[in-house]
Amino acid sequence: MTNAALIIGGALSFFLTGAVFCMATLHVPRTLAPTPPNATEVSIVAADQATLRAWWLRPSKSNENCVLVLHGIADSRAGSIGFAPMFLNEGYSVLLPDSRAHGASEGQFVTYGLLEKYDVIVWADWMKRTGCRNLYGLGESLGASILIQAAAVKPAFAAIVAESPYADLREIAEYRVRRILTTIRMPGFVSVAVAKAVVSSAVFYAKWVDNLDLRQVSPVNAIAHASTPILFIHGLQDFRTPAWNSQKLAGANPQNPLWLVPNAGHTGAAAEAPEKFHRRVLCWFAQH
Repeated sequence: MTNAALIIGGALSFFLTGAVFCMATLHVPRTLAPTPPNATEVSIVAADQATLRAWWLRPSKSNENCVLVLHGIADSRAGSIGFAPMFLNEGYSVLLPDSRAHGASEGQFVTYGLLEKYDVIVWADWMKRTGCRNLYGLGESLGASILIQAAAVKPAFAAIVAESPYADLREIAEYRVRRILTTIRMPGFVSVAVAKAVVSSAVFYAKWVDNLDLRQVSPVNAIAHASTPILFIHGLQDFRTPAWNSQKLAGANPQNPLWLVPNAGHTGAAAEAPEKFHRRVLCWFAQH
């Protein structure tokens, strides 16, 4: 086989691998759940005409403020509902959306904030129309990164809590590909090169086939244009999205505090330190 054939074959192999990686990333399994007895099913129509659905929960005695809680990748509002009692007990109304292409919400792709940041603004407008005085946001993993990007579009929230966000989509994608490659004992310098090639191919495929410019998905770049106060929370035992992501994000705006939780894994702060988590989140919202 000639050198040219080897180069072409290698390039094609990386492109196909990137295409498979891209398709798996843009399409995730959906989780559906019945509406809880204390929740109302509500919906909005996004800018691309996708119908997005959520649960709306009201407290017995309202403080007229509202919290939007966003779940992580391949999860749904059913995974977020565990946060509702801490807010309802303090008088907050709570909105639990299914992110686009998740749960019962429409949408062809998961776009990691490219479209979701605008969905959040539409939800915020809906909450304001219901009579919410101040809006707050709690995001977990992907949900946290979406909220950060939404804050750069419009300062719709008085304050945000972001747990386990990624700082840059391409950077975290390369990190996760490298982790997979280490399981087959690929040398470090080779895994770095392969990860870059696979992710570059995936980004190219998303733009070429689906017209999605995932290069724009960078919360760390977005935060430079955001004035919303953000409390970052990250577990030091998070190996899925390591704590350096939140450290990088908090470093981009020193006014935003960072709470590193020693023994918590990915989005595990509430499980590891429930009382501290509740206190810090509620105090952060009360301050703003």
